[in-house]
Amino acid sequence: MKTDLFESPDFYNIDDLLTEEHKLIRSSIRDFVKKEISPNIEDWCQRAYFHEPIVKKFGEVGAFGSFVSPEYGGGGLDYISYGLIMQEIERGDSGMRSTASVQGSLVMYPIYKFGSEEQKKKYLPKLASGDMLGCFGLTEPDHGSNPSGMVTNFKDMGDHYLLNGAKMWISNSPKADIAVVWAKNEEGRIHGLIVERGMEGFSTPETHGKWSLRASVTGELVFDNVKVPKENLLPGKSGLGAPLMCLDSARYGIAWGATGAAMDSYDAARRYSLERIQFGKPIGGFQLIQKKLAEMLTEITKAQLLNWKLGKMMDEGKATTAMISLAKRNNVAMALDISREARQIHGGMGITGEYPMMRHMANLESVLTYEGTHDIHLLILGQEITGIPAFNLSST
Repeated sequence: MKTDLFESPDFYNIDDLLTEEHKLIRSSIRDFVKKEISPNIEDWCQRAYFHEPIVKKFGEVGAFGSFVSPEYGGGGLDYISYGLIMQEIERGDSGMRSTASVQGSLVMYPIYKFGSEEQKKKYLPKLASGDMLGCFGLTEPDHGSNPSGMVTNFKDMGDHYLLNGAKMWISNSPKADIAVVWAKNEEGRIHGLIVERGMEGFSTPETHGKWSLRASVTGELVFDNVKVPKENLLPGKSGLGAPLMCLDSARYGIAWGATGAAMDSYDAARRYSLERIQFGKPIGGFQLIQKKLAEMLTEITKAQLLNWKLGKMMDEGKATTAMISLAKRNNVAMALDISREARQIHGGMGITGEYPMMRHMANLESVLTYEGTHDIHLLILGQEITGIPAFNLSST
């Protein structure tokens, strides 16, 4: 067992499964988070402030689109590397990881996989460098878990498309330069379009009053007769399967990211248990505290092994949607439980910004819901087990 469980709980020596490149990538992102995010994150969250310069800094450290080919500005890395990047960023904060994973998995991924050569060259290098920020428009005010029911639509006007509708709960939208928007054509078929800030009729109202993900920025996408050039249609794939492929990539990153939040909560609780003296000894010497810490480490270890195996299958092209759903659902719920237990170990101090668990706990309530709710992922797995769908997702 590693002696420094503070720095990176690794009870099963999972580092032995990583390459030297993986460890170097993890170390560089961890150092970045310690320098740029950790000293500031409590203040940003208390003020509900999105630090825009972090976007460019994410680009400089290679946090955006690590799996995209270097030809388009990406890192050309494998999915385990991507997972480790998300893990380390979310050890800092889930909102910061949301900013990065939306950019990589929900904006760069569809352009990379479904875009034209011209679109890839135009957008991907600027997105990778952080010179451009993007967002992903799928969820609507009346259609969340049922995206096939979307009403956002576009019509062929000859020399352009006319886009109308609205999207809600969109990370990055108020600051985004582009939006990858999913809408139905006149035949009801779902397509992706790249909408640029400045297009007439396109607005991005910010969502205020959040108790969660307060250091990231969330908003809407509103389209009022927006003229979208025909060359902005993603030509490579249509149907609901296209945005769902993007969500698979994002959900995979969340499985790793949530594990990072759990690791940070565990680190804080273990430290505190050795420092806090009650009844003449550290509270870590009491049975109930040791029970909590032992259960935390057990669940983190299980999640780490799950992530590594899923990453290998992602790299081999063998990971299914149901496999990814299992990991996302398990690891987020695990992290939320650990943040709550860690808060209890800290007693009253656990509700203050001096320690990270309450912030992780509030953030993870959102992570439990977005990119497929906790219950929807249960039903995806249930369908895989029984072959019987408990809900209907059409492919329009």
